[in-house]
Amino acid sequence: MEVATKEFLYEVEELSECRKVAILSSPDSLAIKGKTYYVSNNGSDENDGLSQDSPWKTLNKVSNAPLEEGDGVLFRRGHTFRGAVLTKPGITYGAYGYGEKPKLYGWDKCLADPKLWTLADAEHNIWRMTEPILDTGTLVFNHGLGHSIKLIPSYINGKFVCRNDESKLFTMKDEMVRDLDIYWYFEDILTTVPSKGESFPIPEMGEKSLGTLYLRCDRGNPGEVFDSIEALPRRAMFRVGSNSDVHIDNICMKYIGLHAVAAGGECVKGLKVTNCEIGWVGGTIQHYLGTDPNYPQGGRGTVTRFGNGVEIYGGCDGYTVSDCYIYQVYDAGITHQVTTNGKPRFMRNIAYRNNLVEYCVYSIEYFLEMNNGDRESYMENIEMSGNILRFSGFGWGQQRHNTDTPAHIKGWSYTNAARNYRIFNNVFDRAAYRMLHLVAQKQESCPEMMYNMYIQYNGGMIGQYGGNEVKEPEILRLDGSVPDVVRKVFGDSTAAVYIV
Repeated sequence: MEVATKEFLYEVEELSECRKVAILSSPDSLAIKGKTYYVSNNGSDENDGLSQDSPWKTLNKVSNAPLEEGDGVLFRRGHTFRGAVLTKPGITYGAYGYGEKPKLYGWDKCLADPKLWTLADAEHNIWRMTEPILDTGTLVFNHGLGHSIKLIPSYINGKFVCRNDESKLFTMKDEMVRDLDIYWYFEDILTTVPSKGESFPIPEMGEKSLGTLYLRCDRGNPGEVFDSIEALPRRAMFRVGSNSDVHIDNICMKYIGLHAVAAGGECVKGLKVTNCEIGWVGGTIQHYLGTDPNYPQGGRGTVTRFGNGVEIYGGCDGYTVSDCYIYQVYDAGITHQVTTNGKPRFMRNIAYRNNLVEYCVYSIEYFLEMNNGDRESYMENIEMSGNILRFSGFGWGQQRHNTDTPAHIKGWSYTNAARNYRIFNNVFDRAAYRMLHLVAQKQESCPEMMYNMYIQYNGGMIGQYGGNEVKEPEILRLDGSVPDVVRKVFGDSTAAVYIV
């Protein structure tokens, strides 16, 4: 083990910055076999979109256009588009022109407009947005210089109550005590699904769930205080679903409250996300549930929040995420995951290569939870290589309730049946909790580790590795014996370990 000197950490910073610059300046090199359609802020949805002189204008047009397999849709560099994209099978989405990557943002408009805010409670400096909005994961101010903390009460027996004391009604003015706190109010549509067997209704979270957003701003009207305010609305930017052979390249996706790229189904084939910038993602409410005795902090009403950079939930084959810069994600930067519920799912030929992932709760997350009699599912041919993974658990997503779960690679402790699973040539640079959580039922399902670099604080966790069929593997911490432990327990005989 070596000490991470200031000079060494500066070199790591320079390495990361060089990777970021390379990704942000990556050239366009797509080969599109079918028709090519262009999208520009200067266009019109009445155009045919087939040339740079007659481009479309909106993401809505892209979503509803009769695209055919092999076609490509290119967004003009330097332009900003808002909303979401419903993809189609076999379509490539990329960039054209010069300058910065085209920016695709989640909400319909920037909120830095004084007309969008009215004073709701002068005594407590609470402002109300004058237009309805989807659930918002957080607000980002001045392009990332600040962000909000979101207040989320539980909903039990038809009432909003404090999550840390369900006997106490949630009162906004009493709970919104910090500058830039936000609270999103909505109970216009109620449902009993899902409610974990409880009889009372809960707010329905969906595309029509438009509520009221409140923001505490001690300095005055938010639209006057800030040059930029971006909401992270409950939308996915690219809705892939189970579509096959979708390729997303050289796109900047930011300010999205669900997932930047959302895919899932029995078997998603050929999804590729390359050369993209993905930032400020997640934090919206997946669902309210009834009371849950297994909730980490007791038998309270549960509120599940979500949001990943690139996600496949379900089976997959030929899934690649490479050369992307991913940061400030509420949950995972990159993930493949599924709970099978008795229906076999297979995750094959997955590659995460040469990405820079920073300030996410999980840089990379995966799990295969086999239950309800499923004995067939497995993961096969998985490669995580050449990635620089930094500062997991230090981003805005740490306003979550389960603060002790972050990791650079988070496999949890599920069945995780796997073969030919390799993790090599990665840099794991500091983590608030475990650097790695690589546990499976069988020892042979754990990944082969080679040539990785570990940089962690003195006394910090390196993490867990191994089979848990008999007992859960020990959580290893960084001390004088760690290099030997990493080599023996993780099997990474070529590891480089640095203590900060």
